[in-house]
Amino acid sequence: MSYLVKTPLNDAVFSINIPQIKFGLGVSGEVGFEAKRLGMKSVLLVVGKTLKETKLTQDVVSSVEAEGIKVTLLDEVHVEPDDEEIVKAYKQIKDKQFDGFVALGGGSTIDTAKILNLLYTYPADIFEYINKPIGKGSYPPGPLRPLIAIPTTAGTGSEATNVAVLDVKSKRVKTGISNPYLKPSVALVDPLTTLTLPPGVTASTGLDVLNHAIESLTAKPYTSRPAYKNPGERPVYAGSTPVGDLFASAAIQWVHKYLRRAYANPSDVEARYYMMLGASIAGLGFGHAGVHLPHAMAYPIAGMIRKWYPQDYEFGYPIVPHGVSTAIPGAYALKYLTPYAHEKFALVADLLELNYTGNVKELADNIFEYYVKLLQDLGMPTTLKELDFSNDDLQPLVDGTLAQQRLLSLCPKDIKQADLKQVFLEAM
Repeated sequence: MSYLVKTPLNDAVFSINIPQIKFGLGVSGEVGFEAKRLGMKSVLLVVGKTLKETKLTQDVVSSVEAEGIKVTLLDEVHVEPDDEEIVKAYKQIKDKQFDGFVALGGGSTIDTAKILNLLYTYPADIFEYINKPIGKGSYPPGPLRPLIAIPTTAGTGSEATNVAVLDVKSKRVKTGISNPYLKPSVALVDPLTTLTLPPGVTASTGLDVLNHAIESLTAKPYTSRPAYKNPGERPVYAGSTPVGDLFASAAIQWVHKYLRRAYANPSDVEARYYMMLGASIAGLGFGHAGVHLPHAMAYPIAGMIRKWYPQDYEFGYPIVPHGVSTAIPGAYALKYLTPYAHEKFALVADLLELNYTGNVKELADNIFEYYVKLLQDLGMPTTLKELDFSNDDLQPLVDGTLAQQRLLSLCPKDIKQADLKQVFLEAM
């Protein structure tokens, strides 16, 4: 497709606002060097409880302290973080002195650190920053303190984006905070940090990579947006772009080739390498292009969690991991959307090595069947019924999805209540 479209009515600019990314085996050991380079003297290390006592955390602390930098640990990280837990953690640190942050963990940890950095640097009610219409969607007045992100899962791509995702407990919905200042200052992406991931976490985070890539590739093109008189009004998520398409295409191929291998053999370093690279590459893509319907549907699913979580997610409370909450509706949503962006979905089929004779219905069915088979191979649910949802939950799920207009606006079809009811009923 051509992106070379410019009229007085449409926008023709996209922006890639990414951190420095250092990728490679063992690169997490350079955290002390980077902290010193960024001028840090006293840092807050945000790390989850399950990771706090590991050798990896000890090595990170030692690397930073070896540069004469004081390290304070905060382990108040909630898997699939929510607004109440983040505010609680912020109250613990707001009166202490830090000039930088280090996030060591998965997307939940990195997102928590991003939001803590935002609240610490520019104190305000958290709803001041949460995206509209749930919050006010305000931008901070300037840059935040330096943040070094060290991801330990191959999934969210949070180390490469200007977005942080969180649950809003009072509304039972997942949403986000997005602005150009949220991105980490530098990301240290080390595939060796993922070798101890349990299979369920590997599967869930890997599915998130696939959705990031497919959704950013099939989003409305950035040239379909209305023109902006004020460049400051241009949203972080632009729609699909030529650069984002390149990143997404590479990520889809790597997930297709390596996710099952990483799931079956956690010590497969080659598979871990390309899954980690795929996560960051997909993050570079969707971080400026955006995601659409599967992620919008995932947010109320996660907010309305009933009882299910993978056996090797041992957190003591039920969750639907983000990758699972996007993948289940993803199978059905992508099938539904294929006719409205069939050229892009034909590219997805090629990247997944699927047969396609040119019939759009066949294309949609083949992508759906691939997705369901992948879920089955990874031991994941394939319907919302398996998460204990029923038709009685239909309207709240629809309402929760309609609240995600930031994402729905990128969908290749204008999504109404009737569309959502159809997709959710099939996903049941």
